[in-house]
Amino acid sequence: MADRVTVIGWDGSPLTATARAALGAATLVAGAAHHLALREVPPTAERVRLGSLALAARRIAAHRGTAVVLADGDPGFFGVVRTLRAPEFGLEVEVVPAVSSVAAAFARAGMPWDDAQVVVAHPRTLRRAVNVCRAHTKVAVLTSPGAGPAELGLLLEGVHRTFVICEELGTEREQVSVVTSDKAADHTWRDPNVVIVIGGPAGAQEGGGWIAGRDPGAGPRGWVQPDASYGAGPAGGLGEGETQLLRAAQLARLGPRVGDLVWDIGCGSGAFATEAARAGAAVIAVDHDPAACARTESAARRFGVQLQIVHGSAPHVLENLHEPDVVRVGGGGPAVVSAVADRRPQRIVTHAATRDVAERVGRDLAEHGYRVECALLQSVELDTRAWTETERNVAFLLSGVLPDRAP
Repeated sequence: MADRVTVIGWDGSPLTATARAALGAATLVAGAAHHLALREVPPTAERVRLGSLALAARRIAAHRGTAVVLADGDPGFFGVVRTLRAPEFGLEVEVVPAVSSVAAAFARAGMPWDDAQVVVAHPRTLRRAVNVCRAHTKVAVLTSPGAGPAELGLLLEGVHRTFVICEELGTEREQVSVVTSDKAADHTWRDPNVVIVIGGPAGAQEGGGWIAGRDPGAGPRGWVQPDASYGAGPAGGLGEGETQLLRAAQLARLGPRVGDLVWDIGCGSGAFATEAARAGAAVIAVDHDPAACARTESAARRFGVQLQIVHGSAPHVLENLHEPDVVRVGGGGPAVVSAVADRRPQRIVTHAATRDVAERVGRDLAEHGYRVECALLQSVELDTRAWTETERNVAFLLSGVLPDRAP
């Protein structure tokens, strides 16, 4: 029974002496078809095509002899090492690494990648991977059959991105193509491939960053910014339901995060949409007022976040939008909240100025199967020089959580 397996990363370069020695002693070799065709694989070794990693791991664990697994790139980076190290297989794993396919893809493109997000796209995770591409300026996508460049391009409809598509890295058939996201579905792409998705303002900080991926400390501190950050100037102040403390409560109830798609309906000044995007979520901001769309675009530009802005009236304009995870309804009233609930997002948050409207919205959410919470929020601003009241805001904060889709 095998109790030890050597995992060899392969990036197209000649195998190291350590890798050749491990292969030479192997009585079982697992890998993709192009790995098993390598001349270093002993002709007498049992060969296992890697499909289901769990099934392959069970065969390796039951094998009496010396097992080797060949994998593309760095097998410890979104690779086979995690599965092989699972306690149920009882395997001791030794790794001979290689250059990861992500590093190789950025090298082919001649680009730095310390500021890139890296995601894996399977059919079950494709939607979340696309949302990361919506929200961030530089993303590497490790694709799979059924979740490749064409599918990424189709789901990014309405958002312009540039794709650098690296097919079959390290092989004689390696090819690097640059296309716009709307053209990716017009081609048939070979597996395996890595897609570098680029769009929006440059993500790298001058002089380089200090942490890989998105800098969580970029921009000003705080979940929400002072109202003056959005409402100053001739464009007008914040609308009803956009005050700082109410926005903070809405963000806390929705909890937007990386991989989510947020709808902000009635985006007004763009304050909530911008702050949800700063949390790492993809955001579609909707408003019927062209001036509100312009203010939202300005706020996004000022805070360096990516937003898709849709001009139109809800609920009709919502029909063609991609499915949301969480939704803030800032305008449109009960009819819009009901239309949103029909789309079954995980969470919905809205506000009401009167108890009658709050009760109507709450009943409708409950009828749609949501668990409803309501709080009466009152905020009073004080002039600390004289400790006198300067402004008072009162609103009913309503939120709905769909139990079968929580958290």
